[in-house]
Amino acid sequence: MVPTRHDALRARSRSYYEQRLREHGVSPRGVDWNSHESQELRFRQLARLFEDEPRATVLDYGCGFGAMAAYLRGRGHLGTYVGFDVSPAMIEAAQRVTASIQDCRLTADRASLQPADYVVASGLFNVKADTPDDEWRQYVYDSIDDMRSLSTRGFAFNVLTTNSDPERRRADLHYADPLQTFEHCRTHYSRNVALLHDYGLYEFTVLVRMFV
Repeated sequence: MVPTRHDALRARSRSYYEQRLREHGVSPRGVDWNSHESQELRFRQLARLFEDEPRATVLDYGCGFGAMAAYLRGRGHLGTYVGFDVSPAMIEAAQRVTASIQDCRLTADRASLQPADYVVASGLFNVKADTPDDEWRQYVYDSIDDMRSLSTRGFAFNVLTTNSDPERRRADLHYADPLQTFEHCRTHYSRNVALLHDYGLYEFTVLVRMFV
């Protein structure tokens, strides 16, 4: 579990995204994405982790209003989907969005989570506000540790890239070095790591597989 020293960061993040939800409703803008198309492009990269395992159990870590559940079901995923978000307001919205989706569970309670085959996180690490870079980086690494603890076969996440144009970066967003992130995952979790940096967005996706 992410250490309690990060409680203030989680509370700030929860407040930020709940404000986006109030402003934009159940839409990509409601979870701070620019468009439906870019949101699904991100989902596509994450889903490569289990694309040949339609019955794999998936934990969406920071699920927002549950858009990934509908995306996966629409592309043949049959396994259990669990959505976790620290925001009760997001979970309430996700319950409405996923009401017709079978084998779907949602929770804002980290203590209730059980290990899944795969854990994915989309956009979880982007908005740092005025948090110092070193502190936010540690929060990211601790969150990845938590994802690893909840996955039995692998996990995936995306992060904004330092390879983006410096003049286009925002001071309130977190940008990570893709090679440094890859090496962190390779040395801490598994030799089976993929770095996806070729899908046209100012970010990258990391896939980590643990073969048992």
